[in-house]
Amino acid sequence: MFAELEKINARPEPFEFYTARELWDDEHTSQRMLSFHLNEEIDVSSRNARFIDQSVEWIASRFDIGSETTIADFGCGPGLYAERLARKQAKVTGIDFSRRSIQYARESAIRKGLSIRYIHQDYLEFEMEERFDVILMIMCDFCALSPGQRRNMLERFHALSTPNGSILLDVYSLSAFEQKQETAIYESNLLAGFWSPNPYDGFLNTFKYETEKVTLDKYTIVEAGRVRTVYNWLQYFTPEGIEKEFADCGFVIESLYSDVRGTPYDHPSSEFAVVAKKRGGARI
Repeated sequence: MFAELEKINARPEPFEFYTARELWDDEHTSQRMLSFHLNEEIDVSSRNARFIDQSVEWIASRFDIGSETTIADFGCGPGLYAERLARKQAKVTGIDFSRRSIQYARESAIRKGLSIRYIHQDYLEFEMEERFDVILMIMCDFCALSPGQRRNMLERFHALSTPNGSILLDVYSLSAFEQKQETAIYESNLLAGFWSPNPYDGFLNTFKYETEKVTLDKYTIVEAGRVRTVYNWLQYFTPEGIEKEFADCGFVIESLYSDVRGTPYDHPSSEFAVVAKKRGGARI
């Protein structure tokens, strides 16, 4: 028992393990995540409906969205942004590796008469001949990736962008990092049964990595027939840090905002949004 508890409480190296698929493609947790997406009042898997409405209005204005605009929404979930942008007449492609979310998004688009292309794939492996005017990665998905994965993602964005294409994504700031505290929690059926339909013991270990500005929520789920661990990593950024990552992959950052609604940038904000373009591309 002591050895098992030591393993549960062990601190891994930053981004040592990657278990996103276990979260998004598990039959039970993917259903719970979809229900969070579709709850218009909360900010869990997606932001609340009012925020998304405001965000899409700003995106449509900022990038002059019209009938010829091609958009790729990375981590599109059940299509909350994709549907609103399609109503702006944009040609939208949504990419997500949650099979359940993509299925819901496709069915929803058919019900509403919207022409949206949805692709079920790990976006770290996504390739396509088509090029996009605007690429989105919203809800701080970029923060969940390791340095190598982020570079891979930005290189893919560069290859997938039109010569004048733009990138919009949001990230957590150092203000959010400072608010995070290390914890160790045990709870029967942790998170109200989120992890399994069966009884389980849940352990949550939250670690902070001061040098790397990374946090980890490490969930260990103990059921009668199995034990599994899910690692939820988050990288926190300064504007200078993310500017360097973009520059190393051929982008120039045009603008910073406090969120993807276009709120003016405020240094104490817990997150910020980045608009970037290919180096040498014309400004919007």
